[in-house]
Amino acid sequence: MHNKAERLKKTKTPPPKAGVDYGDRLPPGQVLTEKFPILHEGEVPEYDLSTWDLKIFGEVEEEKVFSLAELQAMPQVNMVSDIHCVTRWSKFDTPWEGIRFSEFVKLLGVKPEAKYVMIHADHDYETNVPLEELMHEDVLLAFKYNGEPLTPKHGFPLRLVVPQLYFWKSAKWVRGLEFMTEDRNGFWESNGFHHFADPFKEQRFSGDDLPIPEDEWTKKEFD
Repeated sequence: MHNKAERLKKTKTPPPKAGVDYGDRLPPGQVLTEKFPILHEGEVPEYDLSTWDLKIFGEVEEEKVFSLAELQAMPQVNMVSDIHCVTRWSKFDTPWEGIRFSEFVKLLGVKPEAKYVMIHADHDYETNVPLEELMHEDVLLAFKYNGEPLTPKHGFPLRLVVPQLYFWKSAKWVRGLEFMTEDRNGFWESNGFHHFADPFKEQRFSGDDLPIPEDEWTKKEFD
């Protein structure tokens, strides 16, 4: 798992897809697909939903714990977003349903000095996102994809969707939100991936600029 960034760096640049112009929707170095590739490290978690919860902690007035039923009872919205994976696939017009993060955060008593959020997910996964980025209107804590509950491999029962950043920031199997005054790297950010991850700036890797690699996503399982 720790060698994934190094593997990606060594792969070849994909050729552009001829005869197709996507305007400014497709970030540089990406290949458009109608598939939904499934990429994750480790086993897919199994849950007892009667005990599943989401913990809110860090720079908040009071730590909170939400059950799945409490979250599902909150107002939900439908959003359609383009998504972009660091492994070079992009998928347009993906339909999600869930809680708008900017509305959810109003319930949490976040302290004014909190500027960053560490997303904690199973199994022992973390990824960092500036709080400002999570306030975009299309950022969701999502329960459904394409009108159906998330499948286990896509993050059931709850995943984050941050469409303006590479998709590793959209953590599956979210279990905690830690609000922070100072930023710190999560798992992939500590293992060669970019701290911020803007796909339109090709912020794939940390350190020096690297050649655009061809990814292994075409060999992966997909929906």
